[in-house]
Amino acid sequence: MNMPASTIALAATLRDHFARVLLPIWRGPGFNTTMHLPYEAVSADASHRPMPVERYRAMACARQLFVFSQAGEAVHAHVLFEALLHYFQDKRRGGWFYSVDAQGAPLDTTKDLYTHAFLVFACAEYAARFGNRDALDLVHSTSALIEARFAAQHGLFNASLDADFSTVTGTPVQNPLMHLTEAWLVAREATQDSAFDSRLRKLADAIERTFLHAPTGCIAELPSGADGNRLEPGHQFEWFWLVKRAGTLMDGSGLEEALSRAFGFAQQHGVDPVTGGVCASLDEAGRIKDATQRIWAQSEYLRALVTVDDDAARRALPGQIERFRQRFLHPQGWFECKTGAGDVSRADMPSTTPYHLATAYAALPAEDRVAPN
Repeated sequence: MNMPASTIALAATLRDHFARVLLPIWRGPGFNTTMHLPYEAVSADASHRPMPVERYRAMACARQLFVFSQAGEAVHAHVLFEALLHYFQDKRRGGWFYSVDAQGAPLDTTKDLYTHAFLVFACAEYAARFGNRDALDLVHSTSALIEARFAAQHGLFNASLDADFSTVTGTPVQNPLMHLTEAWLVAREATQDSAFDSRLRKLADAIERTFLHAPTGCIAELPSGADGNRLEPGHQFEWFWLVKRAGTLMDGSGLEEALSRAFGFAQQHGVDPVTGGVCASLDEAGRIKDATQRIWAQSEYLRALVTVDDDAARRALPGQIERFRQRFLHPQGWFECKTGAGDVSRADMPSTTPYHLATAYAALPAEDRVAPN
């Protein structure tokens, strides 16, 4: 939707902070120049010193590959792509390791759907930006591996298996399936391969059957009826964006209508009306289960607000951008987690977070969509 110039200017302040403050962290002190891997996290002060190294995750490296590919930084993106191949590809058994240790040796050899989804996602973006054929081949081969090795009943995919794919160690849960949806949407655009259309339609139907909380329209974290289930407002906003991005591709799944209701439910029960802070989780009646405000959920709320094409969202967006900027950004970086009262509850800055900010900021209005004031 068209936005007034004042909203464009506020969005530009977020992008400027990202380019001027955040990207240099992960090219500089947040990057291990010997191993060519991003550290898991850095301190939030001006030194940006790396946190003590216990592991490096494939998912974190893939997210950084996406960020620097989207930013058009080919040299750094290429280094990250080569590091993914060198450290995390299981050439003997197929797929990708979850993590390596501080010396780069395989640490957690679990085959994790969340990790594999981000490999597809990052390689698709990298291939689309720079025309890398090896990355495009990995998009296809890893997607085929997911279908063959992670398949579960009813069109779903298991969350994790052991190193040789012989034993299921995690049954289907919502979050990796959401990121697989995200990955296949980007892969569809990068490859123009219609196989991703059918993959996405089948996955949307399976998610609707298994995870939809009918009274609210929300996508639950666990299959419907599971004990201790929860609804995460940030994930409702994220799903809302993904289904809108899919357009007519998911027609018939019922997700678009459901997530329109989920957006209202999450906004009403999960967003603090004073601070604009988005809580971590709700129960199925809308009561807060976890009041922690994580920066990724705030960024997903911004992206969802852009997607709601109505006057109320248009009016809410500039104020929410400013509240987000004041509450979660600072001159040295960002605050990863805050309590409902506004106290910092996680002081370091993970290498995985810039992905969330990059995707949200890319959706915010820019100069080419200015509407008259």
